[in-house]
Amino acid sequence: MISLASNVTVIPAKKTIGTQKTTDKVQKTRVAAYCRVSTDSDEQETSYETQIEHYTSFINSHPDWVLAGIYADDGISGMNTKKRDEFQRMINDCNEGKIDMVITKSISRFARNTVDCLNYTRALKNKNIGVYFEKKHFRTPTCPKPCNGAPNLQVQADCWCLFGV
Repeated sequence: MISLASNVTVIPAKKTIGTQKTTDKVQKTRVAAYCRVSTDSDEQETSYETQIEHYTSFINSHPDWVLAGIYADDGISGMNTKKRDEFQRMINDCNEGKIDMVITKSISRFARNTVDCLNYTRALKNKNIGVYFEKKHFRTPTCPKPCNGAPNLQVQADCWCLFGV
Protein backbone atom coordinates (compact mmCIF):
# COMPACT_ATOMS: atom_id res chain seq x y z
CA MET A 1 0.00 0.00 0.00
CA ILE A 2 1.09 3.53 -0.78
CA SER A 3 0.21 6.29 1.69
CA LEU A 4 -0.59 9.60 0.02
CA ALA A 5 -1.88 11.50 2.97
CA SER A 6 -2.84 10.77 6.53
CA ASN A 7 -6.42 9.98 5.50
CA VAL A 8 -5.98 8.49 1.98
CA THR A 9 -4.53 5.08 1.19
CA VAL A 10 -4.23 3.72 -2.37
CA ILE A 11 -4.75 -0.03 -2.58
CA PRO A 12 -3.34 -1.48 -5.81
CA ALA A 13 -5.66 -3.67 -7.90
CA LYS A 14 -5.12 -7.39 -7.91
CA LYS A 15 -5.26 -8.90 -11.38
CA THR A 16 -7.31 -12.05 -11.91
CA ILE A 17 -6.76 -13.81 -15.21
CA GLY A 18 -8.58 -16.90 -16.38
CA THR A 19 -8.56 -19.51 -13.65
CA GLN A 20 -5.46 -18.17 -11.90
CA LYS A 21 -5.70 -17.21 -8.26
CA THR A 22 -5.72 -13.52 -7.38
CA THR A 23 -2.28 -12.41 -6.23
CA ASP A 24 -0.35 -9.22 -5.61
CA LYS A 25 2.10 -10.24 -8.30
CA VAL A 26 1.16 -9.51 -11.93
CA GLN A 27 0.80 -12.85 -13.66
CA LYS A 28 1.30 -13.58 -17.32
CA THR A 29 -1.77 -14.69 -19.22
CA ARG A 30 -1.46 -18.34 -20.24
CA VAL A 31 -2.53 -18.31 -23.88
CA ALA A 32 -3.17 -21.35 -26.05
CA ALA A 33 -3.83 -21.46 -29.78
CA TYR A 34 -6.24 -23.77 -31.52
CA CYS A 35 -5.54 -24.58 -35.18
CA ARG A 36 -7.48 -26.84 -37.50
CA VAL A 37 -7.58 -27.77 -41.17
CA SER A 38 -10.37 -29.95 -42.47
CA THR A 39 -8.64 -31.91 -45.23
CA ASP A 40 -5.31 -33.61 -45.81
CA SER A 41 -4.58 -31.75 -49.07
CA ASP A 42 -1.13 -30.19 -49.60
CA GLU A 43 -2.63 -26.67 -49.57
CA GLN A 44 -4.34 -27.35 -46.25
CA GLU A 45 -1.14 -28.86 -44.82
CA THR A 46 0.70 -25.61 -45.60
CA SER A 47 -2.13 -23.65 -43.93
CA TYR A 48 -1.89 -25.90 -40.87
CA GLU A 49 1.86 -25.37 -40.51
CA THR A 50 1.46 -21.64 -41.13
CA GLN A 51 -1.20 -21.37 -38.41
CA ILE A 52 1.07 -23.10 -35.88
CA GLU A 53 4.03 -20.84 -36.73
CA HIS A 54 1.85 -17.72 -36.70
CA TYR A 55 0.31 -18.36 -33.29
CA THR A 56 3.57 -19.39 -31.69
CA SER A 57 5.14 -16.12 -32.87
CA PHE A 58 2.02 -14.06 -32.08
CA ILE A 59 1.76 -15.30 -28.50
CA ASN A 60 5.49 -14.99 -27.88
CA SER A 61 5.41 -11.39 -29.14
CA HIS A 62 3.24 -10.30 -26.20
CA PRO A 63 5.39 -9.77 -23.09
CA ASP A 64 2.43 -10.26 -20.73
CA TRP A 65 1.50 -13.63 -22.30
CA VAL A 66 3.06 -17.05 -21.98
CA LEU A 67 2.49 -19.87 -24.47
CA ALA A 68 0.26 -22.48 -22.83
CA GLY A 69 0.26 -24.74 -25.87
CA ILE A 70 -0.61 -25.16 -29.50
CA TYR A 71 -3.54 -27.50 -30.03
CA ALA A 72 -3.92 -28.55 -33.65
CA ASP A 73 -6.26 -30.97 -35.37
CA ASP A 74 -5.06 -31.90 -38.84
CA GLY A 75 -7.45 -33.19 -41.50
CA ILE A 76 -10.47 -33.12 -39.17
CA SER A 77 -13.91 -31.66 -39.91
CA GLY A 78 -15.14 -28.91 -37.60
CA MET A 79 -18.72 -30.18 -37.49
CA ASN A 80 -18.24 -32.48 -34.51
CA THR A 81 -16.02 -31.38 -31.62
CA LYS A 82 -16.09 -34.87 -30.06
CA LYS A 83 -13.95 -36.26 -32.90
CA ARG A 84 -11.27 -33.58 -32.52
CA ASP A 85 -8.76 -34.97 -30.03
CA GLU A 86 -6.67 -31.80 -29.74
CA PHE A 87 -9.74 -29.63 -29.26
CA GLN A 88 -10.91 -31.93 -26.46
CA ARG A 89 -7.43 -31.90 -24.90
CA MET A 90 -7.47 -28.08 -24.99
CA ILE A 91 -10.90 -27.95 -23.33
CA ASN A 92 -9.69 -30.40 -20.65
CA ASP A 93 -6.62 -28.23 -20.03
CA CYS A 94 -8.91 -25.19 -19.71
CA ASN A 95 -11.04 -27.08 -17.19
CA GLU A 96 -7.91 -28.05 -15.25
CA GLY A 97 -6.89 -24.38 -14.98
CA LYS A 98 -3.89 -24.54 -17.34
CA ILE A 99 -5.16 -21.96 -19.87
CA ASP A 100 -6.44 -18.40 -19.44
CA MET A 101 -7.22 -17.52 -23.05
CA VAL A 102 -7.63 -19.40 -26.34
CA ILE A 103 -6.78 -17.84 -29.68
CA THR A 104 -8.05 -19.18 -32.98
CA LYS A 105 -8.23 -17.88 -36.54
CA SER A 106 -12.01 -17.75 -36.84
CA ILE A 107 -15.27 -19.01 -35.44
CA SER A 108 -15.34 -21.72 -38.12
CA ARG A 109 -11.91 -22.98 -36.99
CA PHE A 110 -13.21 -23.26 -33.44
CA ALA A 111 -16.50 -24.97 -34.33
CA ARG A 112 -18.71 -25.09 -37.41
CA ASN A 113 -21.64 -26.32 -35.35
CA THR A 114 -23.34 -23.27 -33.79
CA VAL A 115 -24.58 -25.17 -30.74
CA ASP A 116 -21.08 -26.55 -30.01
CA CYS A 117 -19.55 -23.11 -30.50
CA LEU A 118 -22.00 -21.46 -28.12
CA ASN A 119 -21.76 -24.23 -25.53
CA TYR A 120 -17.96 -24.21 -25.43
CA THR A 121 -17.57 -20.42 -25.48
CA ARG A 122 -20.18 -20.10 -22.70
CA ALA A 123 -18.50 -22.79 -20.59
CA LEU A 124 -15.10 -21.13 -21.01
CA LYS A 125 -16.55 -17.67 -20.35
CA ASN A 126 -18.03 -19.01 -17.09
CA LYS A 127 -14.48 -19.97 -16.08
CA ASN A 128 -13.23 -16.48 -17.04
CA ILE A 129 -11.41 -17.95 -20.06
CA GLY A 130 -11.71 -15.86 -23.18
CA VAL A 131 -11.71 -17.08 -26.74
CA TYR A 132 -10.17 -14.63 -29.18
CA PHE A 133 -11.28 -14.97 -32.80
CA GLU A 134 -8.47 -13.27 -34.69
CA LYS A 135 -10.26 -12.76 -38.01
CA LYS A 136 -13.08 -10.81 -36.30
CA HIS A 137 -10.80 -9.20 -33.67
CA PHE A 138 -13.29 -10.41 -31.10
CA ARG A 139 -12.79 -11.81 -27.60
CA THR A 140 -15.73 -13.59 -25.92
CA PRO A 141 -15.69 -11.99 -22.45
CA THR A 142 -16.53 -8.67 -24.13
CA CYS A 143 -20.05 -9.96 -24.81
CA PRO A 144 -22.90 -8.52 -22.78
CA LYS A 145 -23.94 -10.32 -19.63
CA PRO A 146 -26.32 -13.26 -20.13
CA CYS A 147 -29.98 -12.46 -20.71
CA ASN A 148 -32.33 -13.12 -17.84
CA GLY A 149 -35.17 -14.01 -20.21
CA ALA A 150 -36.17 -17.11 -22.04
CA PRO A 151 -33.43 -19.49 -23.24
CA ASN A 152 -34.07 -18.50 -26.87
CA LEU A 153 -33.24 -14.88 -25.96
CA GLN A 154 -29.89 -16.04 -24.57
CA VAL A 155 -29.16 -17.96 -27.76
CA GLN A 156 -30.01 -14.84 -29.78
CA ALA A 157 -27.72 -12.69 -27.60
CA ASP A 158 -24.87 -15.20 -27.84
CA CYS A 159 -25.30 -15.52 -31.61
CA TRP A 160 -25.22 -11.76 -31.91
CA CYS A 161 -22.00 -11.64 -29.90
CA LEU A 162 -20.26 -14.37 -31.86
CA PHE A 163 -21.71 -14.09 -35.33
CA GLY A 164 -23.20 -10.59 -35.56
CA VAL A 165 -26.66 -12.07 -36.28
